[in-house]
Amino acid sequence: MPLALIISSHVAASRVGGEAQALALAPFKVDAMVVPTVLYGRHPGWGPPGGAAVPVEAIDGVLDGIAANGLFAQTDLVITGYFAGAPQVRAAARAIDAVRAAPRDMSARKPFVMVDPTMGDAGKGLYVPPDVAEALIADLVPRADLVACNAWELERLTGAETRTPAQALNAARLLGKPCLVSSVQRETEIGVVYADRREAWLAAHQRVENAPKGTGDLLTALYGAAVLDGLSPSYALARAVGGVAETIAAANMWKAAELPLVAMAQRLKATSPHVRMERLA
Repeated sequence: MPLALIISSHVAASRVGGEAQALALAPFKVDAMVVPTVLYGRHPGWGPPGGAAVPVEAIDGVLDGIAANGLFAQTDLVITGYFAGAPQVRAAARAIDAVRAAPRDMSARKPFVMVDPTMGDAGKGLYVPPDVAEALIADLVPRADLVACNAWELERLTGAETRTPAQALNAARLLGKPCLVSSVQRETEIGVVYADRREAWLAAHQRVENAPKGTGDLLTALYGAAVLDGLSPSYALARAVGGVAETIAAANMWKAAELPLVAMAQRLKATSPHVRMERLA
């Protein structure tokens, strides 16, 4: 069974962050170890979330316990997400280095590291402390095998505009790493751009107003599951964006305030007829 290490938020009543990603990975038979950076009652978008940030000493202790059981050597996927303080980011960077350095069988796959530099969004701007954003850029983005960000975050990382798929592609190439860029707009569509040095794709669907929070977290987890399944970037993108699109559609149909991840578990595995794939130049 593939094993994932997720270092991100725990939000009890909202389907966002690390716990939501663990739920999304479960239908793909990926076991998840979630190391929480905050313990919140609800997403801050609903109002005061309750709870608090997890002290970095506790995060280090949790990671030490995982390492003591030899599980870094068995970790196939690392996902990082929301951080409340720069010391937490540096703890995650140390964990990534330890996972990569852990001895493993010659036949074992190398761990795949996905960094979601969670720091802000269009219309909101930066919503983490500036030192957290700086630490993400300095300590985590360079360690990523793939950077999974929204268009606003990519613009902050590169200084290049990301308003269109072509601009998002250009900015992703400037980053110099494989990149998954969400919230890319074109007319009535919203899409995700995948780009590396050799190829680039857009997966788009009709934009839905008032989608529940957590779609970026879901996208990252689903793309990670596709990587573990050995899918090519285009197929991985189609399946991941399809799972997100179908879950958003179900949430709207059911008038669900949160992403219905458990109810949609089987649907997360399939592509969606509502997603349009386009190869970018």
